[in-house]
Amino acid sequence: MRVAIPALLATLLLAAPAWAQPSAKSLDVAWWRDGKIEVRQLRQGGATLPPSPPFDGARQVPLASLWKLFVYVYAADNKVAMPDYRCGGRDPDEVYCCDAGQSIGHDAALAQSCGPFFSPGRLMIAKAPWRQYWAGRLGSAPAGDFAWLSDPAQLAPGRLVRLDSLLRALDSIPAASRADAEAALLHVVLDGRGAGTARWFGSQLRVKTYSWHAQRRAEERIGGAAGWLADGTPIWFGGAGGSSNVFEQWAPKLAASLPPVGAADDGGCVVVDYFTRYPIRAVRGERGVAAPGPLNGRYHVQFENGQNLALRSTGELMLLQEKGGRPRLRGRFGVNEYVARVLDREASANEPEAAKALAIAARTYLQQNAATVAGCQQIADSSATQRVSPSPATPAALAIARWTDQLIVDGVTVRYHSNLPSEGTMAWSEAVRQAKQGKHYDELLAAAYPGGALSTFGNTGVRCRRLAQNEDWLARSVPRWQRLLQREAGYEAPPQAPLVCALSSGAPYSEQSRNRIFMRPLATREDRITLAHEYLHLGLRRHPSGQDEEYVERLARRLVDLNLEAL
Repeated sequence: MRVAIPALLATLLLAAPAWAQPSAKSLDVAWWRDGKIEVRQLRQGGATLPPSPPFDGARQVPLASLWKLFVYVYAADNKVAMPDYRCGGRDPDEVYCCDAGQSIGHDAALAQSCGPFFSPGRLMIAKAPWRQYWAGRLGSAPAGDFAWLSDPAQLAPGRLVRLDSLLRALDSIPAASRADAEAALLHVVLDGRGAGTARWFGSQLRVKTYSWHAQRRAEERIGGAAGWLADGTPIWFGGAGGSSNVFEQWAPKLAASLPPVGAADDGGCVVVDYFTRYPIRAVRGERGVAAPGPLNGRYHVQFENGQNLALRSTGELMLLQEKGGRPRLRGRFGVNEYVARVLDREASANEPEAAKALAIAARTYLQQNAATVAGCQQIADSSATQRVSPSPATPAALAIARWTDQLIVDGVTVRYHSNLPSEGTMAWSEAVRQAKQGKHYDELLAAAYPGGALSTFGNTGVRCRRLAQNEDWLARSVPRWQRLLQREAGYEAPPQAPLVCALSSGAPYSEQSRNRIFMRPLATREDRITLAHEYLHLGLRRHPSGQDEEYVERLARRLVDLNLEAL
């Protein structure tokens, strides 16, 4: 007789003796924010209180399997080859990797905690560059506080580390360097040791799990996780039992006790062609008929059918002119802004669980139906596809989109409708009805798309193969450009030097949310102008001029000419 996995697990748990079911009475939680550590202790059946007995950043915690996260970040950031690991069946640690004869890649190895994959010896990580890298990250911090990070060969699971040192090390890793790790770690709450807890966390928790022996009682296990919240806040938590047990027991209370998550940079790029089925007669602003270019302020769109529509724009909408002179509107957004605008136009955020389900469905629909043009997903605003609000997303809708960041339904074709449910189609009215009955968003998705499963789709999904020559040329050039750039309205130097990544196909583009430029290796003057052009898109990312291609191109050519003058 075949038994469904959830039913089988429930049967085994009921049959197990009490001593085989560890029940943690408290969970210790700590995070690092604004240069200091915050600690809490969660208690079963009680409120979140200051920890008793008290602890602070001086507490010693086992490094356990968290060392793999630091190896992953170092290898990814330093272009260290991470070939797939092939399981031979003899190493007992391969139980976390793959079956004998199978292989595992670096993302799955991190989420599953495959130790043999990250062996510094296997990856040929030398002590000197490792130490130099982390010293550069940690800056003026006392070297003794981070002795555990000085030698990759000493990253032993049983090594004790000060909690504040661990969190500060996580805090030292910038967003661009941790992006791939975070994407891999999102799977922990989907299908890893925290499987099933995405109901409580959404995509807000990006953590590496650990399980180890209790310090004074080797026969007892402790477990938890460490990593980041969606806004980059480093977090650690731990309690009795293995990491799976901790997630199972504490997920709802832990989710409710996390610090408020700030707004993270909106990843990806979506280009929306507005009103493709409704010809526009004119777009009027406060000063009359709007001229082609970025729109800033309040406008009225007048359609040929006599209808009018009011909208607002802060530079994200562009008024274009077709060959025949007809106006056309195009928007460019991050993925979460796009999802939030769909939610505003197609439904609302008033019923949060239904809104979460629709946000995930909308993101999935985008992933399944958009074309990819110059690094952006491109889709039409239409009742035949997805309707997208032309005005900025409401705060409530944007909060829902961010909470579900990168989550999609995998394995099925996703459709939705306002009030007509059908096979493979979620109806908003039905989702609202079920949500009011207490159903969670994952249950709503399971009911609408029974063959699908929650998964992730990175807002870009593009790996960066860095072009060292391009990066070196840009690093030498930017100081020469500063005097001219500081006079340009809206220019803000990127907080860190952009990564320049090899472009496999298509036109060069800049990925503003992750501070990356995709292009081909430098060979000609036009290549240098292209690199300057995409750098300007990053520097003008918060200003309407950043979308004015003619302005950006003229300025890029002036910058490259400055380089020639300096020779």
